[in-house]
Amino acid sequence: MVPLSLLDLCPIPEGGTAALALEQTRDLARHAERLGYHRFWLAEHHNMPGIASAATAVVVGHVAVATSTIRVGSGGVMLPNHAPLVIAEQFGTLEALFPGRIDLGLGRAPGTDQQTARALRRGNANAADTFPQDVMELQAYFGAAGPGQPVRAVPGAGLAVPIWLLGSSLFSAQLAAALGLPFAFASHFAPDALYDALEAYRGRFRPSATLPKPYAMAALGVFAADSDAEARRLFTSQQQAFVRLRRGAPTPLPPPVDTMEGRWNMMEEAIVSQVFREAVVGSVATVRAGLARFLERTRVDELLVTASIFDHGARRRSFELAMEASRGL
Repeated sequence: MVPLSLLDLCPIPEGGTAALALEQTRDLARHAERLGYHRFWLAEHHNMPGIASAATAVVVGHVAVATSTIRVGSGGVMLPNHAPLVIAEQFGTLEALFPGRIDLGLGRAPGTDQQTARALRRGNANAADTFPQDVMELQAYFGAAGPGQPVRAVPGAGLAVPIWLLGSSLFSAQLAAALGLPFAFASHFAPDALYDALEAYRGRFRPSATLPKPYAMAALGVFAADSDAEARRLFTSQQQAFVRLRRGAPTPLPPPVDTMEGRWNMMEEAIVSQVFREAVVGSVATVRAGLARFLERTRVDELLVTASIFDHGARRRSFELAMEASRGL
């Protein structure tokens, strides 16, 4: 069985609050642990009225303290927004508190719009250009501190927190291969380079002290319900949210609708279909067939499923059915 993990965007539902979203995320993590999910990851986004996980390390701790066995981490922390030492201290602290359960996934995008990125980086507009050097600096902070080393991560030094590189292009795939790190591809919203990135990662991989052979994971939108029709209805919340984001007017996650007719134009519909073309939407049988096809095409070592669903009960049920559909694959 290919391990199944969960990426949660901590969605704020329309009419709800960030506090509600954070409580629901904690409840979902407990549910995922009981269902047998391998990891529970959270993603860094800023200035998004529908996402409550901006302070990602804090939310990772919020989830980790409420669970006991599932791995918890970032999918990911946007490293150009932060000094590597700060991330080493944050995730070193998490590893000290929850030993053997913390993952650190790193991305090189800002996770927000350009104006907010400038506010985060305070004038360091070209931070993404130093991403490879920043990753290696972060790795060094998690290694054993050497004699006379002037700057150390405390906690962090010697804890060897597992680092993943995340991406939606060839850049991070090639860097992960060069550094001998595990790689996760964001096919849940940017599928275009999926196959080329996986091929580049596997073909150029150099074994490292922590990873002897390539290990690839892909994120995939999975919207499951008791019927195909109900799953398609649940999916409309994500579709509406993306259309609003494209229009430059992001909102909290809207409730589902019976039809998207009149809620997008032809171009927007085409863009949404392209962006979410890998999404698997349907009943258990439909999802099982979709997951099997995706695994056959990609041969990934692990699946990271995600779904922004308005109703929390339906969200819990979707991930329950996704796990049921994945058994034996």
